[in-house]
Formats: sequence, C-alpha cells, structure tokens
Amino acid sequence: MSGHETTVGIPTQHAEKESSTPGKGRFAPSPTGDFHLGNLRTALLAWAFARHTGRDFHMRIEDLDDRSRPQYIHRQLGDLETLGIDWDGPEIRQSQRLDRYEEIYADLRKSGALYECYCTRKELATLASAPHQPPGSYAGTCRNLSDDERVAGREKMRVANRKAAFRLRTTNTEICLEDRQLGVYQAMIDDFVIRRGDGVFSYNFVSVVDDGEFGVTQIVRGDDLLSSTPRQIYLQQQLGYATPEYAHVPLVLNTAGARLAKRDGAVTLSELTELGWSVGDIIDLIASSLGMGCAALLGEAEVTSPAEEGVASLGEEGVVSPGIGGTANGCKQTVDLHDGGHCRSDIRTAREFLTVFDPKLLPRTPWYVDVARLAEGPQVWFSA
Repeated sequence: MSGHETTVGIPTQHAEKESSTPGKGRFAPSPTGDFHLGNLRTALLAWAFARHTGRDFHMRIEDLDDRSRPQYIHRQLGDLETLGIDWDGPEIRQSQRLDRYEEIYADLRKSGALYECYCTRKELATLASAPHQPPGSYAGTCRNLSDDERVAGREKMRVANRKAAFRLRTTNTEICLEDRQLGVYQAMIDDFVIRRGDGVFSYNFVSVVDDGEFGVTQIVRGDDLLSSTPRQIYLQQQLGYATPEYAHVPLVLNTAGARLAKRDGAVTLSELTELGWSVGDIIDLIASSLGMGCAALLGEAEVTSPAEEGVASLGEEGVVSPGIGGTANGCKQTVDLHDGGHCRSDIRTAREFLTVFDPKLLPRTPWYVDVARLAEGPQVWFSA
C-alpha cells in the first residue's frame, strides 16, 4: 500500500469505552472571548440534539489557540450553566492532550502520510488551486519535490526563521456526506495541513482525534464549518474512526449581513442581562428565532415544511442539496425569522425548549438580528 493510502490504526487502549446510549454529542468552544448570542444559540441546539436523541452530551474546550484565556473558560461554562445547559462528565481540554496528538502525528509521519510544505501565506494566496477543486484548495506544490528541492525548501525556512508545515498526502478523492439539516454535500479533498509551521496542530486534526477517541457520534455546529467536514471525514477514514452524524445549523448575523460578533454590543449574556433581559427572556428569544416556541403557539397547521428542490450551490466550497430541515420562516404568516423573529412563546427554560424541540422544523437560513432593537430590551423586542 502506498504512503498516501496508508491507514494508521489507533491503539485500543487509548479509546474511551462505548456508552450505553447511542453515543455522544458535544459542544466545543474556543475560550477566546465571551459567548455572544450566536454561540449561545448553537450551544442550546447542540445540547437539544443530543438530549433529543438519547445521547450523552460532552463539553470540549478547544484552547490551543494562542488567544485562549483561562478566564474565558470559566465565563463561557458559567453562561451555559445559567441557560440550563448541562453536560456529562468533566470538560475535556485540548491543551491537556498534546502528548496524544504527538503520538498520532508521529504515526502519520512514520507511515509516509505527511510531507513538509514550505509555502508561505503570500505564496499560497497567489498559487492556483488544484485542478477540479474549489478556489483556495492546495495545489500540491510541495508534494512531490526532489531531495534537492526539499533541501532548498528547508534552507528557505531557516533563513526566514520559520518551520515547514506538514500536510496530509491525500488521494485527490471526493467526499460526499449527508448532513442532518442541509442534505447532501460533496467536495474534493486537497492536501490539507495537519501541523502548522508554528508547531500548532490544525483544527481539523485535533477535532477528528478528539471526536474519534471520545466516542462522539453526533456533531452539531454552525454551517460556516460545513466546508471543513469532507476533510475531517477523510481523516477519520485514514485514522480508523467512525464518521459521526452531522447537523450544520445557520449562523446569527447582524442587519448588515456580517456574522454577529461581540463588537456589535448588546449580544453577550451579561450585556443582555444589564439591558433588562432575564434568562427566561433569552431562552424565549432563541426559541422564537428557531420557530420552536412560535410553532408551539400556532399549532402544527401553521408550521411550514421544506419546499426547496434540486441541488443548490453553497459558496465555492462544494455542492449541497436540501436535507431534512424546515424553511426559513418556521412560523408561517406570523413571524419572519429572517427579520429577527419577534414572536413570544411560553418557553422560558432549556428543559421547556427541549420538550418542543423538533429538528425537522429548524430554519436553513441565517437569523438576522437588529442589535439596536435588542438593546431596547425584551418589552420592545417582543412588541414588534
């Protein structure tokens, strides 16, 4: 078997025992700041998906980023507890698993599955993409260098006081997955980074290792990460891990169409609380944005069902066709979720949210939030 086809086995003594439940869901935040409303919404969805399907729910702290700070870990977990989101077992911190990542990385190098890449960011930005792959895909520039070319590449790194990155030698294959919410998505796999030039392991690598070794069978996260999923599935196959069920959910955007961010103001739990929002109001807000609370009030006859047909493009990363999720307007003729979802519901706790949670009714399009209106408090928001 050639190097790029090598499958690296995972020693069974390192794997966690299977749970008696159908597996595990998880939420995996990076502690680089306080959660905003979009983070809280995705966390509530990940928790609800897991509990709805009888899975354990685990918390993983992805703290390898040099912007991570211990104080944000405590504040993020505190916000989740305040909302009523619970999890099973202690939190897993990636910073405490570096030895395990090193072991698997060493196995990959020994098998010939990795190669050094000497391309700078500037060079990568100007290089053409690999044939038949999305723009931005790595063209394999350093894949088949001669010994002399590799010596020159290492000298180039030495002069620049940098180290080479390590990429996975893939088989230039296409990966097709069926997302629980978005349907069929397919994309070609390029030779992606496993370890960066600064020595930090890539998100794709550590995420796959952690999900595989801790028995994660369901991953719910923002749809901005959908394009990363084919690479992760390919790596799962190389490392001998099972592929989890995926559900990518829409992001929360501001009225300008940009991803909601803490700099927008009035979007963190503490900021909303200071503006008069109770925890119950915030759960109500999230539930109504998803059509859940509104659906409970309006009755099944008023809830729309999927209407899209065919295959639609999703940016330039791949192709997606509709899945199981509901339409953007979960509350027909009463609430425009695209415009903010201003209906009231009777849902005031995470447990109440879970009782009406139905993945089939989730919207597929982003939730656009008028932050200025949020800042006026729940009475104004829900009066629209």
